[in-house]
Amino acid sequence: MTSSPHPDPDPDPQPRDTRGRESDGSSPPGETPPAEGGMSGAGPAHDPPKGWAKGPLALILGLAVLIAAFFLVYALVLLL
Repeated sequence: MTSSPHPDPDPDPQPRDTRGRESDGSSPPGETPPAEGGMSGAGPAHDPPKGWAKGPLALILGLAVLIAAFFLVYALVLLL
């Protein structure tokens, strides 16, 4: 068994013993708080397409034209 050159100090230090911390756990004025960890910049860039796809747009417009034609024919039948 080999010993490490730098023995690990207390693995669970008390907040009052931790350098750079106030007794309530906050950072003192002028002390930089620890950086946040995160994965915000990880992974490939994703550039989603903008606007409507031609298929759904054509389907919606076609349905609107059919409904308008139905009501136009219905109005002509009522007038005659």
